Amino acid sequence: MRKLLFILATVVLTVSCGPTKVATEARKTFKGDWVLNDVTYPNNTGIYNVTLFNDASTACFRGSTWSFVSNNNTGTYTAQGVDCTAGERYFRWSIDEENTPSGMFDFLLKPTDNRYKSTTGDQGFRLNLVALTETSMVWQQTVNLEGKPFVIRMNFTKL
Repeated sequence: MRKLLFILATVVLTVSCGPTKVATEARKTFKGDWVLNDVTYPNNTGIYNVTLFNDASTACFRGSTWSFVSNNNTGTYTAQGVDCTAGERYFRWSIDEENTPSGMFDFLLKPTDNRYKSTTGDQGFRLNLVALTETSMVWQQTVNLEGKPFVIRMNFTKL
């Protein structure tokens, strides 16, 4: 009887701690190569000097290619453009469980070196995964600008 209870408890714990079916499907959809088409600032007008991921200006990210490996949650992106430090960057990524009633997920991105060891200690970047289909995805990050929320939206298409 104890053995049966132990097995049942182990199964319940494993199932309850695992990712939801929706999160698992989202991870599968991430897999592959994407291009960052545009970076916008919804509900804001004007010209902004924004640095993404403590790396480069948004101009360096437009047209950048991103590769996501879903079995080990690693990836790369390549910045490009005039006045940009070109080259491949490495990161670890994950999709958190739903965090809002709307079904939006948190997407976590952590810069690493080429062996996927953190370059920022415990720091990373939390973004909202606003939309994800087989051919497109949208990330959104809200930062503070002059004491007010400022939204940065990144629009991708799958290659």
